[in-house]
Amino acid sequence: MKRILVIEDEPQMRLGLRDNLELEGYDVETASDGDEGLLKASSFTPDLVILDVMLPKMNGFDVCRGLRARSISTPIVMLTARSAETDKVLGLELGADDYVTKPFSITELLARVRAVLRRAGAQQPPADLLRIGDIEIDFKLHQARRGKSRIEFTAREFDLLRYFVQHTGQVVTREQILNEVWGYEEFPTTRTIDNFVAKLRQKIERAPHAPEHILTIHGSGYKFVG
Repeated sequence: MKRILVIEDEPQMRLGLRDNLELEGYDVETASDGDEGLLKASSFTPDLVILDVMLPKMNGFDVCRGLRARSISTPIVMLTARSAETDKVLGLELGADDYVTKPFSITELLARVRAVLRRAGAQQPPADLLRIGDIEIDFKLHQARRGKSRIEFTAREFDLLRYFVQHTGQVVTREQILNEVWGYEEFPTTRTIDNFVAKLRQKIERAPHAPEHILTIHGSGYKFVG
């Protein structure tokens, strides 16, 4: 589970961000001012920081500068009500990885968070070899076997299974999968995801209609359990 620190002084915004990020499967800690944010960045060791610019005690630029001065290379997404390009340039020059101007949609922010985590290499790739029960899957060679019998996977099925493994224990929505495995430019539908999940279950689950590994989380999406 990826850990995200939200440093935001406005209570409603802070709680809203926390709730939405937790729904996406992230472990979230919050801070209401710059001093507290710096302390929690060291103790909580987040994978990503969401940092408001306008903070009491220490503004977001100073927090960003302080994090980098302490050799904390955690990716930072800065939030601000300011739209001046000079503010964005300053934040990026101080070491921020992305910049979102208020007001923003939570969908946009979540997409930015996922993109920054990917660029930073925060999502660790799975091992080349994965064992699920009596099945051995080699992601590098795109091969799978049950004992001496080979199981045929398409390239897309391998991509989808790898994505699930990368997010083990996390609830992932169909929209996330469409965006990060298919890419919206291909215009698949959420029904496409369900069909591919059904095919994967047929190949890796002992009882596809009572899955142990690729679980349906009703109203949300799917969760992979190793």
